Parts: sequence; structure tokens; C-alpha cells
Amino acid sequence: MRRKALALTALAGGTLILAGCGIRTTQVPVDAGPAPSRMLCEVRGESRASASPRGFPVRVQLVCASQLKSVDRTIELPAETSPDSRVETARALLAELEREPSADERDAGFGTDVQGPVGVGGPRPGDPAGTLRLSRQPEDLPEAALAQIVCTFAESRAAAPGGAVVLGGPGEYPPRGYTCSDGAKERPSEPLPTVAPSSAAPLASPSAPSSAPSAAP
Repeated sequence: MRRKALALTALAGGTLILAGCGIRTTQVPVDAGPAPSRMLCEVRGESRASASPRGFPVRVQLVCASQLKSVDRTIELPAETSPDSRVETARALLAELEREPSADERDAGFGTDVQGPVGVGGPRPGDPAGTLRLSRQPEDLPEAALAQIVCTFAESRAAAPGGAVVLGGPGEYPPRGYTCSDGAKERPSEPLPTVAPSSAAPLASPSAPSSAPSAAP
């Protein structure tokens, strides 16, 4: 009986010592939840949208916290009536996507997966109206980079009639129609939704002039 009492006393004393040393006596795992993100994904400093008083305000999609988030920028565009306004818009937007984010954007966690130079031109004869031909095959671009391009074009004059973004490459592969969904912005590393180009826009006239892809400045 005395030995049992001594054993219990020793066990209690050992427990107190462990507790005093800060060692947890329980083995039950504790779920503390995901680690908090330090990325703000919101530019608090001066935006590039005010850099050029003669510019046209646009939004480009950059990568932040593994998602696409819009950032205000300013680009200079030709007149609305220009026959190449869609191509010129696409070139200016591509230049913004290729550009290194500003210090304020980097501090907020923004980056870009679009690595240039990537050229862009107009449709070839027989392409759907609104087609943009890239100097690189769209399917060969990183998924997030293609999502940046498509989602940026979709919210601009670079989109085809009907709202889809119809992209082709330098080869003979037919263009594809891409759409920018909420899921594409939330998970840009996944394949983008596609639509048939014929449903995205009517066919261009076979006599329409072709515009060779030109790299963004």
C-alpha cells in the first residue's frame, strides 16, 4: 500500500515538472487552421493608372496569392475608329502584362507569369472575326500566363464579338475561343474553359488582310 502511494506521488510530481517546463502532456493534435497570408493583393501606393495624362485606363490581371487580381493601369491607344484598334489594344495590354510590377504592386504580393516577348497580330483569312494570333502557341504558354492574357483581353476591346477571346498561334492550328470565368481567376493554374470559335464570332472574310504578330514594345 505504501509503495502504491509513493508511485502515485512520483507520477503526480513528474506531471507537475513537465507542466512547469512547458511540455504538453496531451497527444491530441490541435488544428490551428491555415497560416495567415501576408499578401494584401491591394495596391495602396500610387497606381500606374495615373502615370500618363493622355492614357486610357485599363485593368490587367496579375497573379497574387495564387489567384488573378485586377490592377489599374494606363495605356495609350489609337482612336476608337482605327481598324486595328483590337490588335493595338492587345499589344498594349500584353506590354503591361510583361512589365515588371511596380514596387507598390510587389509589396502587395503581385507578380506576372507572362514572360515576353509575346507578339500579337490580327486574324488570317478564314479565321473567326476577332481572332488574335500570338507569336507563340497559346497552349504552349504556362496556364497562369494564358489565364492572365485571356482574362485581361476579355475585359477590353481585345475581346471578340460575343465576349470570348479567340486566340491562335503562329502555326496552322485553328484558333480557339477562351472564356474567363470566376473559376479561372480563382484557379489560374488550371486549364481555361474553351468555346468553339464559330460560336464566339462569325467567320472573317477570306479577303480580309492578315496582320503578322508584333511583339509588345
